[in-house]
Amino acid sequence: MRLYSFDKKLRLFLFNEIEKIEIAVREAVMNITSERTGDIFWLVNPIHFHNQTIFNNTFCLLSKEYERSTEDFIEHFKRTYVEPFPPAWILGELLPMGNVNMYYRNLKDKTLKKIIAKRFCLHAPVFESWLSVLTLTRNACCHHARVWNKINNIIPNDMKNMTRPWLTIPSDKRKIYYNICIIKHFLDIISPTNDMLDKLKTLFVSYPEIDISALGFPNGWESEPLWR
Repeated sequence: MRLYSFDKKLRLFLFNEIEKIEIAVREAVMNITSERTGDIFWLVNPIHFHNQTIFNNTFCLLSKEYERSTEDFIEHFKRTYVEPFPPAWILGELLPMGNVNMYYRNLKDKTLKKIIAKRFCLHAPVFESWLSVLTLTRNACCHHARVWNKINNIIPNDMKNMTRPWLTIPSDKRKIYYNICIIKHFLDIISPTNDMLDKLKTLFVSYPEIDISALGFPNGWESEPLWR
């Protein structure tokens, strides 16, 4: 029961932190792409995408979400304007992180993808990879799945020549510790005064019987540049 309780609180903690990243990434993808392309309706314009089959699939899903949405801002747009869809920064609010990543991955303009990834001090392939990992973790938290000692099937890409504090101690990239480090990287950019470390310590103190090495935490993790 204690282990179950720990896992539940860990899921709630992770979901709360990932939510902040989801909002920041959505804002960056929607607004930077709108600015660079000069097309505020780029989300529904196939000209901006590399793979048209993927675009058609994502467009169908987005169209259905738009039609059945009862959000105030969507209903206001439908009442007020004649365009079939709202601008990207409005329509994009209906997209969860996984779908935002799908749109990002399918963008035709490689320079644009680099610009967006650079907002978070990452290369484009690493940005895609890390978003995929965070999406998996987010979904596990949403569906009440076990996360504390879960082994991920996706191995995130390494970021070479990291410009921000990162990890120096080898760790298993398939375990939740590495996902937590990815979250910390994003949060340090989005919210430099975040209290993620304090929350983690409080959680571990509350459950002293939990072996954090099972989560992938190596000895000396608190002394890593990322956590200092």
